[in-house]
Amino acid sequence: MAKPSPTPDPTREQKAARIAANPSAYKVCEGCDSIVGAGAALCPNCHSFRFDVTSDRVVKQALFLGSREQSSVTAEDIS
Repeated sequence: MAKPSPTPDPTREQKAARIAANPSAYKVCEGCDSIVGAGAALCPNCHSFRFDVTSDRVVKQALFLGSREQSSVTAEDIS
């Protein structure tokens, strides 16, 4: 029997909505698909320096990440 998928944290959905409402302030890391601020030179999660800055990609990624439970380890998780 399949286990029901957990519901995402409402704060993730709220963050995703804020990002989707202002995509020009963010970009998507091409190394790990994280969303970072537009001013970041390196991804804080994987240290990549390649980003997709298109609004469409930022919105799609924000909505995707906001609709599921966090599965990646972030710097805050290990400090």
